[in-house]
Amino acid sequence: MQNSEAIALSAALLAAAGELTQRIHEGVVARGFEGVRPAHGFTFARLAPDGATATEIAAHLGVTKQAASQLVEELVRKGYVERRPHPGDARARLVVLTELGWACTRAAEEAAADAVGAWAEVLGESEMRALRTLLASIAPYGPIRPTW
Repeated sequence: MQNSEAIALSAALLAAAGELTQRIHEGVVARGFEGVRPAHGFTFARLAPDGATATEIAAHLGVTKQAASQLVEELVRKGYVERRPHPGDARARLVVLTELGWACTRAAEEAAADAVGAWAEVLGESEMRALRTLLASIAPYGPIRPTW
């Protein structure tokens, strides 16, 4: 692959990821969830289904523990998460989604389905299955997080 082809492919993948993130965010807001940002969605993905500590959230997002703690505090104030005693560590607090946080997560799933559905209209079902398979074969496993 030539350098120019690699740059073009990189740009297309980054543009698709950026558009997908934006469409999910817009879909969440359109469904009535005010005051959320894409970084919140990446956090919710880590919290579902069993919660996480601020340290685990920091590792997931690739930020400092202090930044993760500030994000958690913001989400607590907005009612999307709550802190609970950690069942296995008396010194730690577990951050879990509230019912509002779960509802926002479901709204994000619906918005993602809408966004990907638009891709399927362009590509067709067969090409979508091929795209999913190809991306799964090269995508790294691990946290899905924003690039800061």
